[in-house]
Amino acid sequence: MDLRAYRALSFDVYGTLIDWEGGIAAVLAPWAREVGLGLSEEELLLAYADNEAAVERELPDRLYPEVLAEAFRRTGTVLGRPVGEEWAQQLGASVPDWPAFDDSADALAQLARHYRLIILSNVDRAGFAASNLRLQADLAAVVTAEDVGAYKPADAHFLALDGTLADLGVERGQLLHVAQSLFHDHVPARRHGLDSVWVNRRHDRPGWGATPEPAEEFGYLAEYPSMAAFAEAVREAWGD
Repeated sequence: MDLRAYRALSFDVYGTLIDWEGGIAAVLAPWAREVGLGLSEEELLLAYADNEAAVERELPDRLYPEVLAEAFRRTGTVLGRPVGEEWAQQLGASVPDWPAFDDSADALAQLARHYRLIILSNVDRAGFAASNLRLQADLAAVVTAEDVGAYKPADAHFLALDGTLADLGVERGQLLHVAQSLFHDHVPARRHGLDSVWVNRRHDRPGWGATPEPAEEFGYLAEYPSMAAFAEAVREAWGD
């Protein structure tokens, strides 16, 4: 892979740049203690994963805070502990509190020296705007679930991406997609013939966490354990 051959990078945000699992677990874990569930954070995320994906698939027009709240309610049902409305709304409102990974902001600043940066995110505009206060990213375009009326791994983000690239004067072959989630991002990236790299934030932990296991084919050109490692590879490629 020649990293100098690309003119733009598109990013998944939650899981890749923002600690999505940590943000969700920060609400699920105290709820579980309150209702007497002796589950670890990892076990709670595993129980939650398929419920969020199902809500996104079934209710694609709902804003992300509503998706989070409904996914939490369904998770409680599966675990045999009803989720009160106060808890559901707490998770729904939590996106602005989710922390960025320590390396995200610096990596994005480095990458912006060589590429146009595009966001492809499964949240609403307000949620991403709050997260970007942490990232401080210099962005060429932002595409959210609210904009396209669907959630990845559905095709809508990637179809909208074609128009975004045209607006920026970037050919599809000059785009590299950067993402953590095989299920949400690398499966549809392969379906749309896009090059991608895997930022494997869970490289030191077993299991899938809050992301469902992919059931369709996926692929990627390279794997990095962090955004810092990817940015370093770019720095070396460009001789910075």
